[in-house]
Amino acid sequence: MISANILLQAQGQENPISFWIMMGLLMVVFYFFMIRPQQKKAKDAKKFRESLQKGSKVVTIGGLHGKVLEVNDTTILLEVDSNVKLRFEKSAIAMDNSQQLNEVTAKG
Repeated sequence: MISANILLQAQGQENPISFWIMMGLLMVVFYFFMIRPQQKKAKDAKKFRESLQKGSKVVTIGGLHGKVLEVNDTTILLEVDSNVKLRFEKSAIAMDNSQQLNEVTAKG
Protein backbone atom coordinates (compact mmCIF):
# COMPACT_ATOMS: atom_id res chain seq x y z
CA MET A 1 0.00 0.00 0.00
CA ILE A 2 2.77 2.41 0.82
CA SER A 3 4.41 2.03 -2.59
CA ALA A 4 1.06 2.73 -4.31
CA ASN A 5 0.68 5.97 -2.31
CA ILE A 6 4.17 7.07 -3.29
CA LEU A 7 3.43 6.46 -6.99
CA LEU A 8 0.16 8.39 -6.83
CA GLN A 9 1.87 11.33 -5.13
CA ALA A 10 4.65 11.33 -7.74
CA GLN A 11 2.10 11.52 -10.57
CA GLY A 12 0.22 14.40 -8.94
CA GLN A 13 3.33 16.59 -8.74
CA GLU A 14 3.70 17.39 -12.46
CA ASN A 15 5.14 20.72 -13.50
CA PRO A 16 2.23 23.20 -13.94
CA ILE A 17 4.26 25.23 -16.42
CA SER A 18 4.37 22.35 -18.90
CA PHE A 19 0.57 22.06 -18.66
CA TRP A 20 0.10 25.74 -19.52
CA ILE A 21 2.62 25.57 -22.35
CA MET A 22 0.77 22.58 -23.80
CA MET A 23 -2.58 24.38 -23.48
CA GLY A 24 -1.12 27.47 -25.19
CA LEU A 25 0.23 25.38 -28.07
CA LEU A 26 -3.14 23.70 -28.41
CA MET A 27 -4.88 27.08 -28.62
CA VAL A 28 -2.41 28.30 -31.28
CA VAL A 29 -2.96 25.19 -33.39
CA PHE A 30 -6.73 25.50 -32.95
CA TYR A 31 -6.60 29.13 -34.08
CA PHE A 32 -4.54 28.51 -37.21
CA PHE A 33 -6.39 25.39 -38.35
CA MET A 34 -9.98 26.23 -37.37
CA ILE A 35 -10.70 29.88 -36.59
CA ARG A 36 -8.47 31.73 -39.06
CA PRO A 37 -9.58 29.83 -42.20
CA GLN A 38 -13.23 30.30 -41.23
CA GLN A 39 -12.71 34.06 -40.80
CA LYS A 40 -10.96 34.25 -44.19
CA LYS A 41 -13.80 32.35 -45.86
CA ALA A 42 -16.41 34.67 -44.33
CA LYS A 43 -14.42 37.74 -45.39
CA ASP A 44 -14.14 36.46 -48.98
CA ALA A 45 -17.88 35.69 -49.11
CA LYS A 46 -18.74 39.18 -47.87
CA LYS A 47 -16.41 40.74 -50.44
CA PHE A 48 -18.01 38.65 -53.20
CA ARG A 49 -21.55 39.66 -52.18
CA GLU A 50 -20.61 43.32 -52.15
CA SER A 51 -19.14 43.04 -55.65
CA LEU A 52 -22.26 41.51 -57.27
CA GLN A 53 -23.18 43.25 -60.51
CA LYS A 54 -26.05 43.19 -62.93
CA GLY A 55 -25.63 40.38 -65.46
CA SER A 56 -23.64 38.04 -63.20
CA LYS A 57 -24.67 34.42 -63.16
CA VAL A 58 -24.85 33.13 -59.60
CA VAL A 59 -25.93 30.15 -57.51
CA THR A 60 -27.88 30.53 -54.26
CA ILE A 61 -27.18 28.52 -51.12
CA GLY A 62 -30.24 26.46 -52.03
CA GLY A 63 -28.76 25.55 -55.42
CA LEU A 64 -30.89 27.85 -57.58
CA HIS A 65 -29.05 29.17 -60.65
CA GLY A 66 -29.92 32.58 -62.01
CA LYS A 67 -28.82 35.82 -63.63
CA VAL A 68 -28.66 39.02 -61.56
CA LEU A 69 -31.09 41.65 -62.86
CA GLU A 70 -31.02 44.17 -60.04
CA VAL A 71 -28.79 44.80 -57.00
CA ASN A 72 -30.05 46.69 -53.93
CA ASP A 73 -28.43 47.27 -50.53
CA THR A 74 -29.54 43.98 -48.98
CA THR A 75 -31.37 42.15 -51.79
CA ILE A 76 -30.88 41.10 -55.38
CA LEU A 77 -33.35 40.22 -58.13
CA LEU A 78 -32.56 37.02 -60.03
CA GLU A 79 -33.98 35.82 -63.31
CA VAL A 80 -34.13 32.05 -63.05
CA ASP A 81 -36.07 31.40 -66.27
CA SER A 82 -37.68 33.53 -68.93
CA ASN A 83 -40.15 35.84 -67.14
CA VAL A 84 -39.46 34.19 -63.76
CA LYS A 85 -37.87 36.66 -61.36
CA LEU A 86 -37.13 36.02 -57.69
CA ARG A 87 -35.83 38.36 -55.01
CA PHE A 88 -33.20 37.04 -52.60
CA GLU A 89 -31.18 38.38 -49.71
CA LYS A 90 -27.56 38.95 -50.68
CA SER A 91 -26.53 36.54 -47.93
CA ALA A 92 -28.32 33.74 -49.84
CA ILE A 93 -25.87 33.94 -52.75
CA ALA A 94 -23.26 31.21 -52.53
CA MET A 95 -21.02 31.66 -55.57
CA ASP A 96 -20.45 33.18 -58.96
CA ASN A 97 -21.29 30.80 -61.77
CA SER A 98 -20.26 32.94 -64.78
CA GLN A 99 -16.78 31.45 -65.08
CA GLN A 100 -18.03 27.86 -64.87
CA LEU A 101 -20.69 28.48 -67.53
CA ASN A 102 -18.14 30.12 -69.82
CA GLU A 103 -15.81 27.10 -69.48
CA VAL A 104 -18.63 24.67 -70.27
CA THR A 105 -19.75 26.57 -73.35
CA ALA A 106 -16.14 26.88 -74.57
CA LYS A 107 -15.68 23.10 -74.34
CA GLY A 108 -19.04 22.32 -75.97
